[in-house]
Amino acid sequence: MKYLAPLLLIILTGCSTVVPVTQRFPAVPQKLTEKCPPLKMLEDSPKLSDVSKTITQNYTAYNECAVRNTAWIEWYESQKTIYESITK
Repeated sequence: MKYLAPLLLIILTGCSTVVPVTQRFPAVPQKLTEKCPPLKMLEDSPKLSDVSKTITQNYTAYNECAVRNTAWIEWYESQKTIYESITK
């Protein structure tokens, strides 16, 4: 029982701080800033069907990457704005 009071005093004083604690919104992880995959190239003498197939695949890949990146950037910026408005 005689150790309880000093132990409690040590625990309570160990939790206090005189330095103001400021938190920052976390930075973007490296994996989320990766570039889009490279577009497919045609062979030396392609058929017309191969050309149209490659064009379609490239447009699809580009549009998927553009939508994903735009959505990520909008989400991150809105979350950062919300976080900074709450923490001020």
